[in-house]
Amino acid sequence: MKKTVTTLADGRELIYYDAADDTVRDAVDQRPLDPVSTSSEIRRDPLLGDAVAIASHRQARTYHPPADACPLCPTREGRQSEIPDDHYDVAVFENRFPSLAGDSGRCEVVCFTSDHDASFADLTEEQAALVLAAWTDRTAALAALGQVTQVFCFENRGAEIGVTLGHPHGQIYGYPFVTPRTELMLRSAARHREETGANLFDAVVAREEKDGSRVVLATDHWIAFVPYAAHWPYEVHLYPRRRVPDLRELDEGARTEFPQVYLELLRRFDRIFGPGEPPTPYISAWHQAPFEGDGREDFALHLELFTIRRTSGKLKFLAGSESGMSVFINDVPPEAAAERLREVASQ
Repeated sequence: MKKTVTTLADGRELIYYDAADDTVRDAVDQRPLDPVSTSSEIRRDPLLGDAVAIASHRQARTYHPPADACPLCPTREGRQSEIPDDHYDVAVFENRFPSLAGDSGRCEVVCFTSDHDASFADLTEEQAALVLAAWTDRTAALAALGQVTQVFCFENRGAEIGVTLGHPHGQIYGYPFVTPRTELMLRSAARHREETGANLFDAVVAREEKDGSRVVLATDHWIAFVPYAAHWPYEVHLYPRRRVPDLRELDEGARTEFPQVYLELLRRFDRIFGPGEPPTPYISAWHQAPFEGDGREDFALHLELFTIRRTSGKLKFLAGSESGMSVFINDVPPEAAAERLREVASQ
């Protein structure tokens, strides 16, 4: 992998990740951009204790542009974009409309491929491995920033999820605090350690593997299963068999095997609802440990992949119980979801 760091016209950082070591990246961003102006602010909810990012500048962000004006495509034939070069393998740049900025953290965009009409599931194993390398490198880079406490790599896919740019891409958030979901997991892990002397994440994985009814696929280095108390209609958790706190500590075996496993999961998601159905909308989310603090070594890196589509043509909405009280109601039994995801395995 070759990494090339440059800057855009307004001073934001752009990083190319190339599979070929002899790739030259010297294109210059010719756009007449004004300096980025953000107003990101973190406010604490005194009742719930969680944080809310107030980012009014995001109201002006790009919204469903036509394909020939996509800001994530390469710059071609005089049409300038966020990527000055006329092709790329993987590109990462600072978000022009960040939810978090300055002392409030950092937001980046990850372009998985220059092919506008592709999806992550269309990538080759070599391309997926390069994305994993980029996620890992950005986790390491953001860990070195004093204002970043935790890094979250994720992909929103599909208009139903709220995606405003159709180009295959994800995002990376560098939070200046430990997120509420992570705090809950750390709290549960600490309680389990105190009560049993063992690791909670290890116990969860062992339980699912022993039961077997919710396991979707298992390999030498990874295991994927629908969790016992799945929140979403189709939800898969993917764990490396060797517990590590974040992407930086994956061993070579897990890195080598990841592209095959992850691409298979994504392709199965697109087959859940049968032939002729539109691509399945999903959120794919890496859960990594905070860089410091109690419980880091007890935390287990894992990826959560889920869709809000519950059946053909119907979505799972977060209505009163979910939105008002954070109590999820799932219409699809986890065992049935796992069985379906096994049925649609690649032939």
